[in-house]
Amino acid sequence: MKAIRNTLLLPFLLAGALFSCTSQQKAESVQLLKVSENGRYLTTEDGKPFFWLGDTGWLLFNKLNRSEAEHYLEDRQQKGFNVIQAMVLHTVPSVNVYGDSSMVHGDIAQPLVTEGDDPENELEYDYWDHIDFIIDKAAEKGIYMALVPVWGSPVKDGKVSTAQAGKYAAFLAERWKDRANIIWLNGGDIKGSDSVEVWQEIGKTIKSIDKRHLMTYHPRGRTASSDWFHNESWLDFNMVQSGHRRYDQDTSSNEVKHYGEDNWKFMAVDWNLSPVKPSIDGEPSYEGIPQGLHDINEPRWNDADVRRYGYWSVFAGAFGYTYGQNSVMQMHSKVDTTTAYGSTELWTEAIDAPGAQQMHYLKKLMLSRENYFERVPDQSLIAENGEQYNRLVGTRTDNYAYIYNYNGREMKINMGRIKGDKVTASWFNPRSGETTSLGEFANTGVGTFQPEGGQKEGNDWVLILESKN
Repeated sequence: MKAIRNTLLLPFLLAGALFSCTSQQKAESVQLLKVSENGRYLTTEDGKPFFWLGDTGWLLFNKLNRSEAEHYLEDRQQKGFNVIQAMVLHTVPSVNVYGDSSMVHGDIAQPLVTEGDDPENELEYDYWDHIDFIIDKAAEKGIYMALVPVWGSPVKDGKVSTAQAGKYAAFLAERWKDRANIIWLNGGDIKGSDSVEVWQEIGKTIKSIDKRHLMTYHPRGRTASSDWFHNESWLDFNMVQSGHRRYDQDTSSNEVKHYGEDNWKFMAVDWNLSPVKPSIDGEPSYEGIPQGLHDINEPRWNDADVRRYGYWSVFAGAFGYTYGQNSVMQMHSKVDTTTAYGSTELWTEAIDAPGAQQMHYLKKLMLSRENYFERVPDQSLIAENGEQYNRLVGTRTDNYAYIYNYNGREMKINMGRIKGDKVTASWFNPRSGETTSLGEFANTGVGTFQPEGGQKEGNDWVLILESKN
């Protein structure tokens, strides 16, 4: 904390009372989210479809000041993002850009709060006030904050006991339970079997106090929340981290699942679980990060790759998609003395990466037609499929079908899977969001469709078939 401040540690369960009614009222520009009646998707409180288009701003609270945070949120709003995934605590303790510490003597059970709540007075706001400010600014822009209470590393290192976790979780729940734009991401890049008692305590404690907001678990790479917590009452939807490895890099003997880049396989598993719960890929490969993550001399994942992960997972049944960019997720700035995963680009430049500008086309497509909640994954649409980059992934309702093609190869499609004697067909371009009509076709037999541009990686297209009225 700044030495000039007169700090006062208040009982942590009373911390939620420190904020002005005006600030609370400003933040209520978004609706609460809930799970759809069929258990597959998310909706707003008034029943409208909510397609989660997330961005990983993991170190947002730690590394950006207020003006920078507002700039970032404004950019993400303009690009169509409606969820930001961020860590409340990256380390134990955590310190923000103003020098404010998150807790007393490194004890997570003792959040360090200060007397006063004037958002314009830097001498009064603290670590937690800064997070409040960002949460409220996000709400004003229609953005939900998906909060990781504490990252997995300090928990694994023994810095958080089960008892401490319970007190800390109660503090968080009391503080933010009345803000509409909260989503809870329990965990934090860690297997649920590692420190499971802590994750269970956080999940149960938050949910016992805050019953309004949805909760999931952010797991380790190449694992899913459903591996451990699918049947827990505190887990409202599943999240996978498909990870950053290529097909040939996914060879660890310690991993149960060897899916490589096939993140659609996680969705297929979760889709068939009982009870039914929504699922999403909350961390696929990031744009601009080395393939395999740790060797900075490896090729970098690009915009075509993040598009592929997005369309594959959503068409396989996901209710949304989370994008990530190497420099943005760590908020790499010119004052940093170190960098992770070979990041050399500043976050202020990286926010304009090609993939970040293209992701909203996926959201636009999924929200463009009626019967949103009736959509199902359906591989029977595809007469001749392939493996890896030749894989076609299909989804449909009774009235329309989408089939994603990553590399522009010829497509043989089983007609008759949607209603009508005839269908209209069109191409949707994931790189530009443009749609080109192909005309009218008989809705029987096997149809052959060939995208323009030839077969090559990143020449991706969505074939749209619609019942003709």
